[in-house]
Amino acid sequence: MSELNKTADIDIIGVQIDFGAAQKGVAMGPLSIRYAGLRPSLKQLGYAVRDKGDIIPPDDGMSLRNMIRFEQVNATNRQLYEAVSETLSEGHFPLVLGGDHSIAAGSVSAVAKHYEKQGEIGIIWIDAHGDWNDDKSTVSGNMHGMPYSAVCGWGPSSMVDFGQEPHYVPTAHCVQVGGHDFDRAEAERMKKAGMHVFTMNEIDTRGMHDVMEEAIRIAGEGTVGIHLSFDVDAITPEYAPGTGTPVPNGITAREAFLAVEMIADSGKLISMDLVEVNPILDERNKTGILASELIQLALGKKVY
Repeated sequence: MSELNKTADIDIIGVQIDFGAAQKGVAMGPLSIRYAGLRPSLKQLGYAVRDKGDIIPPDDGMSLRNMIRFEQVNATNRQLYEAVSETLSEGHFPLVLGGDHSIAAGSVSAVAKHYEKQGEIGIIWIDAHGDWNDDKSTVSGNMHGMPYSAVCGWGPSSMVDFGQEPHYVPTAHCVQVGGHDFDRAEAERMKKAGMHVFTMNEIDTRGMHDVMEEAIRIAGEGTVGIHLSFDVDAITPEYAPGTGTPVPNGITAREAFLAVEMIADSGKLISMDLVEVNPILDERNKTGILASELIQLALGKKVY
């Protein structure tokens, strides 16, 4: 894939959902990222930007102990799948703003399906958590801990099956970066599936540059491009306090910037999610501003 064309259209798609998480407030994440000046900043980079507004989840739905609010989560992902599919069919770049991380089930499914005739996509998932639970391994029942497993065909299948015959992403092209809070059963499932995992320990030992070089190679070589799914809880709370599942001792803001800058320089980025910004827990929109900056850098903003 060639580098993203600066004259290409970017479609911003917000998803006002927090049903996949235990902590309320992340549904307002799209607003806080937009408020940080995202659209005018992308226009300054030379992009044509269309804001498609926000997807609003249904008010009611069925719930199970091991898949809380599953009907609302799945209905929202169906809407997102259709919105991202439309964006891709028009040749635009989908930029999805969460909302909790359950939305990646809809966005990644659309990207994988769109490109299936051309080849496989790769995924780089930057997150403090693995998001590799299913309805049997989950401890909490919260569905924002399941989407990565779902898009790779390891369940729950209901998160990604919208009647389109899902195209599952092979784990050979999938990378998890920055993880340092895995459930035991979740970690075992990831190992069994052959996931490429670069934990905080490896980032500390090797440095973010070396880790991202290998991550981009795994997700980018032999694929049509890379989907980046970035959860702000990967960043240590001192820099990103506005998130519902903060984990101490994560990556620094500078390490996060380096990671997305390297993805931009690879010329492989074809779609992106930025999720789990919770303005209720934030400090003067500090995390929303950081999220906006991460998106700009991923899409080619240069310091010099």
